Amino acid sequence: MNVATREAYGKALIKLGEINKDVVVMDADLAKSTKSIEFTKSAPERFFDMGIAEQDMIGTAAGLAVSGKTVFASTFAMFATGRAFEQIRNSVAYPNLNVKIAATHAGLTVGEDGATHQAIEDISLMRSIPNMVVINPSDAVETEQAIFAAVEHQGPVYIRLGRMAVPIVHDENYKFQIGKGEVLRNGKYATIIATGIMVSVALEAAEELKKQGIEVNVVNMPSIKPIDKELIVKVAEETGKIVTVEEHSVIGGLGSAVAEVLVQEYPTKVKMVGVKDKFGHSGTPAELLEHYGLTAKDVVNAVKTV
Repeated sequence: MNVATREAYGKALIKLGEINKDVVVMDADLAKSTKSIEFTKSAPERFFDMGIAEQDMIGTAAGLAVSGKTVFASTFAMFATGRAFEQIRNSVAYPNLNVKIAATHAGLTVGEDGATHQAIEDISLMRSIPNMVVINPSDAVETEQAIFAAVEHQGPVYIRLGRMAVPIVHDENYKFQIGKGEVLRNGKYATIIATGIMVSVALEAAEELKKQGIEVNVVNMPSIKPIDKELIVKVAEETGKIVTVEEHSVIGGLGSAVAEVLVQEYPTKVKMVGVKDKFGHSGTPAELLEHYGLTAKDVVNAVKTV
């Protein structure tokens, strides 16, 4: 079954509205698309549509956080991280406030909306801000748990969510933790470290590699910041070869974060699969993933290269 992570976010908000009276949800005129509108099913009096005013939304969220509320502020990733960067940095992260930025429609799989709406720099921007936690869930199960973990975390959190429905890779026994990754399968030849919707692509690539006699580790890395340094070093020691996979620019994203760990802790060959310093185009998600080299076939080739 395929479910968009934004859909899981909406369902998680309904549950939050019922059990946590201090949670407030805001949106910037895109509530039906981000699914934040779902919060009105359980707590309509704590939902505010701020209109097409992303900077105002973040500033208002900061004010509510100062008054003791936990605020989820939602819009498309391009607008959240682009239009409201200063407010996020100075009004939320600097004073370390309890604002959770749940940004949907991230990455190339926004599709036909084109380059102006395809945020492929958002992880880079958010992880460069002090105090900011950055989470990129791989499926609906992980998304719901990440939302509840964000509420428990004291301070700002950026949660990257997608438009496209993606496979569910976790069962009910999974437990998400901020700062932790997980090994989904084991192999001795190389390690694929993936994040977000590319985790299912990495698993598909690993299955194809197995048919060719190449067993690889597959690591899901939902927490980009803080990142699981211990796990990264462990799999590097085991296989000596790393391939990172992300629906984001290779500049400043997962690949950069992994490389930063390894260059200091355990120098290892790293091949990065991601968007190579280019803007997106208009097209279907499948067309775009193929055009930018983000398919299972591309991951297989990257593993063979290392």
